[in-house]
Amino acid sequence: MTVNSTQWSLDEVTSLAGKTAVVTGANSGLGFETAKALVAKGATVLIACRNAQKAEAAAELLRPAGRGSVTVIPLDLSDLESVEKAAVLIGNEVESLDHLINNAGIMGVPLSHTKQGVELQLGTNHVGHFALTAHLFPMLAKALAGRIVTVSSNLHKGAVLDLADTASSNSYSGQKAYGRSKLANLLFALELNRRLEAAGSSVISVAAHPGWSRSQLAANGPGASTSPLSKVFSTLATKLGQKTSTGALPTLYGALGEDIHGGDYLGPKYALELFGPPEKVKPSATASDPELAKALWQWTAELTGVEFP
Repeated sequence: MTVNSTQWSLDEVTSLAGKTAVVTGANSGLGFETAKALVAKGATVLIACRNAQKAEAAAELLRPAGRGSVTVIPLDLSDLESVEKAAVLIGNEVESLDHLINNAGIMGVPLSHTKQGVELQLGTNHVGHFALTAHLFPMLAKALAGRIVTVSSNLHKGAVLDLADTASSNSYSGQKAYGRSKLANLLFALELNRRLEAAGSSVISVAAHPGWSRSQLAANGPGASTSPLSKVFSTLATKLGQKTSTGALPTLYGALGEDIHGGDYLGPKYALELFGPPEKVKPSATASDPELAKALWQWTAELTGVEFP
C-alpha cells in the first residue's frame, strides 16, 4: 500500500442519490458526522444504535442535513441476537447496501463481559461488527461496488491480542483492552479484504481511524476508568482534539474516495496521524500479520456461529 500525497475532500463527491448506507453508532460523535455527510449528499442512511431515544433525537437532527433519508435501527453490538435482528430490519428497509460503516464502539469501561463471556470492548467493538458484517454481506454483494469501512484507532499500535484470554481473566486495563479491540478491528478489515479478493468479490473492505478527535468516545470513554491518566486524556480530548467533522473524514474518504482500494487504511495526515486531512496511512506490523488475522477470524467465526457466504 502506498501513502498518497493528494488531499481528499467531500467536495469531490457530487451526489449519493440512490445509494444506501448503514452507520453504526451514529447517534453522536464521529458516527453522527459520518451519517450527516452521507445524508447531505443524498444517500439513504440507516443509523444503527444501541440507545433508541438518542438515535431518534439524532435522526431528527440529521434529516434536515440534505435530501437523503434517515431510518433508525436498534442495535446492541454486545448482543448477537440484537445484531441478527438488526440485520433483518435493515433487509426489510433496503434491498442492497452500498456502504457499511462499522463505527460504533465503547472505550475504557470497567471490566464486564458479553453473553458469550468475551471482554465487553472486544465483544462490542470487534465481535459484534464481525457478525453484523457477515449478516449484511449478501446485501453488500448486490451493490455494484459495496464498501465496508471499519473504524480502528491509533491505539491499535502496541496493542497485544491474546486469543487465549479474550475474557481478560488474567489481568485487565480498560485502555489496553480498547487498544486490543481496535487492533482486532484492523486485523478483521484487512483479513476480510484478503478473502474478498481471493473470492473475486466486487465488495472491498478498508479501515480508517480519526486521529485525536473530540468525539464523545474519546471524551467520555476513558472517564469511566478510575485511572488519573485516563481522566486527563478525557479532559484534553475535549479541548485539544480536532473537530468530529474533521475526525470523520478518514472514514468518509474510505467510503467515498475514487482512489480507494481494498485493504487501504486511512487516517489524518499530520502530527503522528493525530490531526489534519485524510490520507492513506500504514497499519502496524501486528495489524498486518495475516496469520494472526486468520486466527482471530477463526476464533470469531466459531464464537458467533456466523459465516460469510
